[in-house]
Amino acid sequence: MRSAPSRRLTWIMSVLCLMTLLPATAAKADNPIVQTIYTADPAPLVHNGRVYLYTGHDEDSSTYFTMRDWRVYSSTDMANWTDHGSPMSLATFAWADANAWAGHVAYRNSKFYWYVPVRNRATGGMAIGVAVGDSPTGPFRDALGRPLVENSEIDPNVLIDDNGQAYLYWGNPRLWYVRLNTDMISYSGGLTQIPLTTAGFGTRNGNAGRPTLYEEGPWVFKRNGLYYNVFAAECCSEFIGYSTAPSATGPWTYRGTVMPRQGGSFTNHAGIIDYAGGSYFFYHNGALPGGGGYTRSVSVEKFTYNGDGTIPAINMTTAGPPQVGTLDPFVRQEAETSAWSSGVETEASSEGGMNVGFIENGDYVKVKGVAFGNGATTFTARVASGAGGGRIEVRLGSATGTLVGTCTVNGTGGWQSWTTVTCPVSGATGTRDLYLRFAGGGGYLFNVNWWQFAGGGSGGNLLSNGTMEDGTTGWTSSGGTLSAATNVAHGGSRSLLNSGRTAAWQGPHQNVTAQLTNGRSYTTSVWVRSQSGTPSAKATLTLTASGTTSYLQLTPAQTVNANGWTQLTGAATLSWTGTLTSASFYVETAAGTDGLYLDDASFQ
Repeated sequence: MRSAPSRRLTWIMSVLCLMTLLPATAAKADNPIVQTIYTADPAPLVHNGRVYLYTGHDEDSSTYFTMRDWRVYSSTDMANWTDHGSPMSLATFAWADANAWAGHVAYRNSKFYWYVPVRNRATGGMAIGVAVGDSPTGPFRDALGRPLVENSEIDPNVLIDDNGQAYLYWGNPRLWYVRLNTDMISYSGGLTQIPLTTAGFGTRNGNAGRPTLYEEGPWVFKRNGLYYNVFAAECCSEFIGYSTAPSATGPWTYRGTVMPRQGGSFTNHAGIIDYAGGSYFFYHNGALPGGGGYTRSVSVEKFTYNGDGTIPAINMTTAGPPQVGTLDPFVRQEAETSAWSSGVETEASSEGGMNVGFIENGDYVKVKGVAFGNGATTFTARVASGAGGGRIEVRLGSATGTLVGTCTVNGTGGWQSWTTVTCPVSGATGTRDLYLRFAGGGGYLFNVNWWQFAGGGSGGNLLSNGTMEDGTTGWTSSGGTLSAATNVAHGGSRSLLNSGRTAAWQGPHQNVTAQLTNGRSYTTSVWVRSQSGTPSAKATLTLTASGTTSYLQLTPAQTVNANGWTQLTGAATLSWTGTLTSASFYVETAAGTDGLYLDDASFQ
């Protein structure tokens, strides 16, 4: 019999309390970001057009900071987040025995460095360790086999300055930095303590031992030539304050409050990024059922800097930021990608990545801003059931909204014994919030690994075999060798490899002449990685009309690498004069001849 995760009990016992405490709009909330576990101490990173969110993990029913692993989530639209599981835990560091607390990830040398505070088994004190990974989602391995620095203080943060000098900051109750070497796992010089003056970090009253507001959790970054240090201030409970400086080492000047004391957790922890033309502030609170100071949840708000560069006051909301663009349902989407979920859990899948599991009757997953265009005709899901199965109700607008399709899931003989089910869909048009509601008898019903819609009419994917699961079917190459690859895949079990390219413009392509309409706008989404090297890739459409050939760039060029997948996305309006005789969608590089992998391509 499948064992139940303890969080299920927390949800059942606390859901009525949540309904009482949150405003009436909470049913449409997208904050907190994660509902399947308690998350804390956000550390966002923008890489190759995607936001990666690194968090700690508060264990269920904790009465202290009981944390044993770290988690990774990612998003391209700031509304729907993909769960990548736990690529690092205390076991990663053989010398550590407790306290997987607030960390930070930096990218350099084509690698990802995760700096974390853990308890050193030998000394019993807190130390800063560093792990390294080849992909933003891991796995990560201990880079040193020992602490990088150790002085019984916590909360590391890394800034890589414009001149290439990297700094590691950390501290509670003091504030420190070291100058990291370019290898990011060693440093030059000694540990430098930053003077905590009232001018630099504000005045705390009634505590002679800690005269300034600085408490912990520095988040140091540079914007328009000015250095910012955003930190948790004056426990307990904490608010978020910040200081600025003309250099990475100061002198610092206190600027005021960013986020007041809010949210049901006596700690807070900030992270700030710029992404897709906006600025975003990450934090944690105790907003989920059963939440509090030791069971926290990460949230995010969008904000705009004041004209003079100061940060405005930001309040916690349940709404979260507006969605960036829309989600494409005509390419494979991971079931663990959602804006909100109720009742479900996630777990590692035997097919790679994560799956949604521990599903019971009435549970659901919400996916925000799904662009169905002129309509979808079928819904397909990858499912497994060690019981009798159940049903997936495809609904729009809410968990009880318009029912546009129902897929029956039968038992498959195991919770990781996967099969694919497909059902007809009617009425899924335009851009809507999608709810996958799960129904059936008692106990756990089934697991879901991924899902995808197929379109009817011009709203669907114009590319055949966009998932690459049918090998090279539908695709040709303008140079080199095209083959199906099973060693790497963004979704499913296959991708498309174009090796042996001899020119930058050569790449996988597909004829779409008959599907195009003059003057219509089309959106593109395709996942790309290199076989080697770090070329800049883009999707392009070549059009030949009345003997004249033109080239339309469909997506901005982005650097791709061999360590992970990069999503190329964009929108373009087509226009030609005369009779269209040829049109081809293809992926190319700005320069170089590195081999390219493609997967989950959509042009609609």
